[in-house]
Amino acid sequence: MHVGRRGETPSGDCREERPLKTALITGISGQDGSYLAELLLSKGYRVCGTVRRHSVAAEQDTRIAHIRDKIETFYADMTDSASLYRVLLATEPDEIYNLAAQSHVRVSFDQPAYTFETIALGTINLLDAVTRIGKPAKFYQASSSEMFGSSPPPQNEQTPFKPKSPYAVAKVAAFHSVVNAREQGLFACNGILFNHESPRRGETFVTRKITLAAARIKSGLQDKLHLGNLRARRDWGHARDYVEAMWLMLQHEQPADYVISTEQSWSIINFLEEAFGRVDLKWEDYVCGDERLLRPTEVDHLRGDSSKAVRILGWKPAVSFQDLVSEMVEHDMVLAEREAACLT
Repeated sequence: MHVGRRGETPSGDCREERPLKTALITGISGQDGSYLAELLLSKGYRVCGTVRRHSVAAEQDTRIAHIRDKIETFYADMTDSASLYRVLLATEPDEIYNLAAQSHVRVSFDQPAYTFETIALGTINLLDAVTRIGKPAKFYQASSSEMFGSSPPPQNEQTPFKPKSPYAVAKVAAFHSVVNAREQGLFACNGILFNHESPRRGETFVTRKITLAAARIKSGLQDKLHLGNLRARRDWGHARDYVEAMWLMLQHEQPADYVISTEQSWSIINFLEEAFGRVDLKWEDYVCGDERLLRPTEVDHLRGDSSKAVRILGWKPAVSFQDLVSEMVEHDMVLAEREAACLT
């Protein structure tokens, strides 16, 4: 979809067209980016987003294929400050949602420098570009519950950060960079989001590994599922609910940081029971522990206290844990059945 210059009036129409509100989403082809793009489009935004060249033909691009003609995409990399500056010049955004990152915690132990570059230095690069452009824009930063690490639950905005992975360390650095930018006058918010999933979650993440395995085992395509720590507990919500919280943060009069969570926690075993139960299987018959999948340092229990977001933003999660897992399993059953049909 071609969008004209902001404020452009169609030929023959003497009325002055109201400028469109423009949002820039870094990492628009990811799980959160795709849901956020849909939300903003429904609200009448001009939606722009950054993608990396090597991700265009990959799994991520399928998440935005259905809205490709409604959004504008630009090649950029969080480690390349010049590319970010060019995108800001081209889009002149009113709101910026920084979602791009190396987002896999386990991978961060194998690639700590790259993880820090994309998350911490990438955020600094983007903030610096915003400052150099000189156009006021509201800024949202995707922070993470992993920053709390070993701090006991429930975790809220006052809970100390005790990161236990390179990913979490990088997120803490980015968090404080955003706070510093806010103290210098930028409208900047950190959304400390607890785990949020969906059928669009990458297949290397544990929740999607579980739902996809349950579907493939049910369809006769897979025999076993290898997992690491089964006792870890997480606060799982739906990504569609959580992107609404991102938007609400930038609509409030004052910038602030908010924890976004369901305020409930479930173990990996709970997730397995729910997912395999949806296809009438016992997870114990198919799941194998694999030490290679354990983190060098584990975060045992994350459960958020999002009372501040409820009170100030009026935000509440709409999708329950059970409905989330059900939606993911149903989606993956369709994929598995389609794969099985191709093999017969």
